[in-house]
Amino acid sequence: MQWQEIAAALINEAKQREYTPEQYITMYPSWLKKYSTKFIEDLTKLILKVKPEITNPYIVKAILWTLSPVHINYASYWLSGLELEQSQAEEMGLPNPKSEDKEAEALSTVRQILDITSYYRVPVICFDELDIADAADNGFLAAQVIANLVKDLYNSLKQGVLLLAMYPRTWEDQIKALPEAEAVVDRLASEQADRQPIALKYLNSDDIVALVSQWLQDFYEEHQQTPPHPLYPFNETKFRELGKSKPTVRSVLKWCAENFVPNEPIIDDSTNSTTKTTNTTTAWTSTTIHPVKPCFDNELANVEASIDSLMAEEATISDTLWLVFNSLIGETVEGVTIESIEEVEPSAANNGFMDFKIIGNKKKVRIGVDVVQQDRTVIGAALGRLIDYKTFNLTRGCLVRSKIISPNAVLARKYLRILLKDKGGEWVSLQSQDIQPLFAIWFVWYNRESYELAEEQIFEFIEQKKLAINNPLIREILSDPSGQEPTNLTDDGLPISIPQSVANADNIDLNL
Repeated sequence: MQWQEIAAALINEAKQREYTPEQYITMYPSWLKKYSTKFIEDLTKLILKVKPEITNPYIVKAILWTLSPVHINYASYWLSGLELEQSQAEEMGLPNPKSEDKEAEALSTVRQILDITSYYRVPVICFDELDIADAADNGFLAAQVIANLVKDLYNSLKQGVLLLAMYPRTWEDQIKALPEAEAVVDRLASEQADRQPIALKYLNSDDIVALVSQWLQDFYEEHQQTPPHPLYPFNETKFRELGKSKPTVRSVLKWCAENFVPNEPIIDDSTNSTTKTTNTTTAWTSTTIHPVKPCFDNELANVEASIDSLMAEEATISDTLWLVFNSLIGETVEGVTIESIEEVEPSAANNGFMDFKIIGNKKKVRIGVDVVQQDRTVIGAALGRLIDYKTFNLTRGCLVRSKIISPNAVLARKYLRILLKDKGGEWVSLQSQDIQPLFAIWFVWYNRESYELAEEQIFEFIEQKKLAINNPLIREILSDPSGQEPTNLTDDGLPISIPQSVANADNIDLNL
């Protein structure tokens, strides 16, 4: 993880070492056993001596905790601005911010994290879609707020790349209209610093040919194909005609996706063939990219990078499941023919706890689904709804959750026992590897207008790739309940990090 790379760099600079993150990860358990948490305290003080400009020692301490296989998820959680259980926070020596201070401290914390990062890596921060009309409480528009933020980051970072994308009118009418605009503009774009705004121009004919050639080259190399010419199956003349209308990149790629129709054989490089042939007995290969696929791949990469925080977002998880189950209407999965996905009524009694109901098998199956990642009173209240089959007209209650329920949560444990043993309900373990592709397709659906996709195309892609019907999480929700608690749970609900071993690492001493 990047946190672990930064932690290793901090220790190496303070101790003048050159150990890898993997070595430290392997050494941490024995160090903690030998020195207890005092070793983290001493290491933090040592780092602050060589980095006196770091004003928040707790950020350093949390970054160091990411090297501990047992504590990495808690540390990442805290660094994300989320609150730990008090006992866990005390064990790791990390304070939980008071709710009234969170907003005030958030920017300062982010700035400090970026500043520490910039000692060892070049942070790249991009701000897009700044032209929306949203306004802050002080009357500043979104682009103006972000411009001031970038000025602040520019002043505090050792190194970095800050990229903003906006229309020329936004630059002229909003950024240059800011109070003390000269200070902001000078940091965003300055002739003296050779930071002139970069105009994003429409494509001309040569641009289109170069763009499509590069995309096709990557495509054919990936699929081990040799096309008859670099623009196959397209005609260069057509692209040069398109260039006259000055299209956007997105519109050109969309046109290519819609018109990708092979009209002659392609040589399969994997057969080591060196001669093109039109023999009809040869098995030729051609592939058409679904228009949703590049969008899905893009969102999947984003999801994989932010899965820890997404696993705590109940609303996003619920919305994702709602979309996926809607894509399955009319399908039969695990013996359930899905007829509709409905809101939970009566809404007043539910009070927003249960997320939705799955109706199937001519309304003989009515599954109430609730995603609960929170603790304390929330899990108890949610389970109380899931076992109230009469009020909510259920045949089964289904809890979706990735973390254990504390033995001290007496009411929640009572309701859970009723759900699993008496009511024939189910607790489905939420695993990050199962929901990642579902998150990705939900974000594609949510941003479908920006991607210029129709909902029908997205549902077609879900069906074609069997993202829903073959997903273990979806099948487990619909399958017959086991009556047992899941065994693959974590204390905090975050993905488990399993470090790789490093030979002889235990023999390396930190010499505190």
